[in-house]
Amino acid sequence: MQAEYDGRQFVGIDLHRRRSVIVRMTEDGEKLDAVRIDNDPVALGLEIAKAGPDPEVVLEATYGWYWAVDVLAAAGARVHLAHPLGVKGFAYRRVKNDVRDAADLADLLRMAGCRRRMWPRRRCASCGSWCGIGPSWSRGAAG
Repeated sequence: MQAEYDGRQFVGIDLHRRRSVIVRMTEDGEKLDAVRIDNDPVALGLEIAKAGPDPEVVLEATYGWYWAVDVLAAAGARVHLAHPLGVKGFAYRRVKNDVRDAADLADLLRMAGCRRRMWPRRRCASCGSWCGIGPSWSRGAAG
């Protein structure tokens, strides 16, 4: 994994109550970084700053996601929500861990067919799966 990358980045966050995992990816799907942080606004802000200006960020809409969306939006990220049960690929994996979950969320966001705004639990017209990428909470975006 390489830490230095100047292009557009996609970030997947597997959010939990106490700690979360953040995975940063390039537009080509190369994993740049995977880090586990304590759920703290300062720690999240420092990690999202590594993604450069205006990153695309997706996180699971699980318990307590509101504070994370506020921190990410203040940092200039375009934030998308994913329904935790709406990601079809999660159920069929043999290996399930937080890093894989965050990486899969980032992959779904960076795929061209699933990147447009959709409400959670809505079937994607281009790929046919329940990708569950939710509405954007970015500066000036209509939810």
